[in-house]
Amino acid sequence: MPDSYRKTALARAGGFFNTYYEDEGHYHEESVETVAGDNGRYYDCLYETIVNGAEPLVTEAKGEGWAMEMRAFHTASGEVAYWVDAFAGPDAEWLVFLPGLTADHTLFDAQLAYFSGKANCLVWDAPAHGASRPYPLDFSMDDLARILHDILESEGIERPVLVGQSLGGYVSQAFIDLFPGEVAGFVAIDSAPLKRKYYPTWEVKALRHTKGMYQAIPWALLKPWGSWGTATTERGRAGMRSFMDGYTKREYVDLAAHGYRMLADTVESKQRFDIDCPALLLCGEKDHAGDVRPFNRKWAAGEGIPLVWVPGAGHNSNVDAPGFVNAQIEEFVASL
Repeated sequence: MPDSYRKTALARAGGFFNTYYEDEGHYHEESVETVAGDNGRYYDCLYETIVNGAEPLVTEAKGEGWAMEMRAFHTASGEVAYWVDAFAGPDAEWLVFLPGLTADHTLFDAQLAYFSGKANCLVWDAPAHGASRPYPLDFSMDDLARILHDILESEGIERPVLVGQSLGGYVSQAFIDLFPGEVAGFVAIDSAPLKRKYYPTWEVKALRHTKGMYQAIPWALLKPWGSWGTATTERGRAGMRSFMDGYTKREYVDLAAHGYRMLADTVESKQRFDIDCPALLLCGEKDHAGDVRPFNRKWAAGEGIPLVWVPGAGHNSNVDAPGFVNAQIEEFVASL
């Protein structure tokens, strides 16, 4: 099996158009909604698309909007799903979108639609997230950065702009640390620094002990709390709820707990995590996820990175205020 191979899954506004063969060999074309829709069926469809070796029969998205081709990257631990839109042409900037912990690629639907034709775009489901399952929870932050680097190399993408929300911002910093000089720009959305100096010891220790807290909360309560805690708009809450609906409680708790332990391990490493490229910090005015807002203030002051507050937005500010965030990203890219 090659390291990178293509199957059909073409995106359009409001959902994805998938083709696949079921176990009996019958061919299907199916439009699957991704916003507050049937994500369980959506991922079943993506799984069939990834694992089946048939040549794609649909080569163009139906309807208006943008189109992205789904691809899969083979690792020793499993397949990592990602999507590419290269319609802007070979001379255009590459934007690489990296969703946060437990979120999938649809977190960036509004950005992918806006930048289609203006910039080339790649977005992934990180290992153990969304369509990149099953995948064992034994990876580190550096592992994620290396897998991303391998994917970009396989696509011939050089000097991208990394746009990372929350966990995606951590992966971006690990990438920049491991591969200095290879990133043209970095946009952090509702993320935080990885340098140890910004973290009190008690907080690093607390990151290692989140599993019991999540386990103690009934799933029927955890899902609405999770959606209300990350977004201020109905669109944002519906999106987060759809992510959570794609997991069982055990899957969600295990993934979240691993993510926080991974963050603690990374912060306590002796890596420098210096940002060697132009950077921009975006943070929701109403982001109540942990200490993200104080971290962004310290990060901006300590590293001299511009910080822009996203009006009225929560932790998923690119979903709560897509127009504002898109304009900030576009202005930043134009300045490079």
